[in-house]
Amino acid sequence: MTGRTPRLGRLRRVPPEGRASRPVEARGARPRRRGTQPKVVALGGGMGLSASLAALRRITGDLTAVVTVADDGGSSGRLRDELGVLPPGDLRKALAALCGDDDWGQTWSRVIQHRFQSQGEINGHAVGNLLIVALWEQLGDHVQALDLVGKLLGAHGRVLPMSAVPLELQALVKGHDPRRPEDVDTVRGQATVALTPGDVQSVHLVPHDPPAVPEAVAAVLDADWVVLGPGSWFSSVIPHLLVPELLDALIETKARRVLSLNLAPQPGETDGFSPQRHLEVLGRHAPKLALDVVLADEAAVPDRDSLTDAATRFGAAVELAKVARTDGTPRHDPELLAAAYDRIFRMHGRIGPWR
Repeated sequence: MTGRTPRLGRLRRVPPEGRASRPVEARGARPRRRGTQPKVVALGGGMGLSASLAALRRITGDLTAVVTVADDGGSSGRLRDELGVLPPGDLRKALAALCGDDDWGQTWSRVIQHRFQSQGEINGHAVGNLLIVALWEQLGDHVQALDLVGKLLGAHGRVLPMSAVPLELQALVKGHDPRRPEDVDTVRGQATVALTPGDVQSVHLVPHDPPAVPEAVAAVLDADWVVLGPGSWFSSVIPHLLVPELLDALIETKARRVLSLNLAPQPGETDGFSPQRHLEVLGRHAPKLALDVVLADEAAVPDRDSLTDAATRFGAAVELAKVARTDGTPRHDPELLAAAYDRIFRMHGRIGPWR
């Protein structure tokens, strides 16, 4: 961590009972009346989900993240292998993204993201990963422990794992071995799938029918809006559709559903993918899933008609907006993305008065 970290004693404390302070309005958004915020559930993992959460916490105080638990690389993979726990890394990133913009929130965001550098066994471990796993062992309850970390951080929302058991992601990949371009091989592990060469045909989880966390299912069923993506398509977005109870909830919920597309194909698993192909592979994994809105950056859609046709098969409208940062990197700008979500929530209706 570079620079001097503010002393915790001088920071603004978390509001009573861990309640988050009032969310910041998106740029250009009209102020919301008290008690009219939508209940939003965001699903994904990694940096894609973090980008979505950093935007959504600006426009609603009723926010739940449902996070994939198939990570097997880095600090998370080591803790998973050694202790048999859920991989905490993507959960940690989601909690960091929900931290506020004040000194308290930003300091704790940096603390839990901090990685130790040493010549010993602690090298590469993130502070937040160790904290989360310690609370799991102390409390014996995944959800209670994550709620407690969120309370400590003053997080503007709740973080839940999609399943309470560690999952292995497997992919069928055509041309994984360039010497055999027509052969289809099984690639195992989220970290490997995310960077695999070749054409990913499909993904599945081991175990094949993992149980969903009940609180995650309840959140989806009770939501006004569900946001899926952005993120690594095969390793962070689609895995949610492979948990039967969670997929059933996504199909049955009365909430409106937004699919947020990536700004660019990901090297490896989605190399060469057009925006519409992302929808096509999503449909192959969850043919009964309906969508209401597909959100994409206007500069990332070279063929709008093809994307519209693909979205229509899900029953969805396409919303194009400037949501990328202006520095030329394929990363979402949290304020621009917040403004896009806010406009979608207002313009595309809701299931009833926001609670």
